Amino acid sequence: MKKGTMLKIGGFLLILIALIYFSRTYINISAPEIRDWILSFGLLAPIIFIVIYTVRPIILFPASILSLAGGLAFGTVLGFLYIYIGALGGATVAFFLATTFNRSIIKVEQSERTRKIREKMEESGFFYVFILRLIPLLNFDLISYLAGLAQVKYRAFILATAIGIIPGTFAFSFLGDSLLSGDWTKIAIAAAVFLVILLIPIVARDKVRALLGLNKTA
Repeated sequence: MKKGTMLKIGGFLLILIALIYFSRTYINISAPEIRDWILSFGLLAPIIFIVIYTVRPIILFPASILSLAGGLAFGTVLGFLYIYIGALGGATVAFFLATTFNRSIIKVEQSERTRKIREKMEESGFFYVFILRLIPLLNFDLISYLAGLAQVKYRAFILATAIGIIPGTFAFSFLGDSLLSGDWTKIAIAAAVFLVILLIPIVARDKVRALLGLNKTA
């Protein structure tokens, strides 16, 4: 393993330890408030959560925070389900926004990196969307927008998304659930799972960049 990769992994470990400490020391004040606000909608809480997650690309709310809130509010299993449905809805919204405003967005899209990725998606939409969902080197919504610009068929796009986001969705829901549990064993397991999800893009970065035809400066 390269020295640079090892340093990045070490950095992530330190950050993760700090996050766990912070969550144990401070998050118990805010986590119940997040959970209680979502659950205050009663039987409509899952629907409200999914709707908010679906329109999230429009209001530019961070997906990671909402995913963590889903785990806090609904637990690992139901949290996974609601986050998963909402993520697919949000991906769909971003995808069709890109296809609807295609010409306007292309005028703004100047990055050499995004241009190359869009070209790869034009060659094989399902494969490259799947790779970028599984190994998220790009922002979640940006992948959806690029797929729409590349005119990837929606069926291929949503199927690749549905399969590729499973590990990350589980990691967020499990982590959110564990932070509120107060169980150190559960927190440690959830942190380990989350760490693996974080490290995959680092370890596989060079291979994915090569696969996408990106040089190190792109």
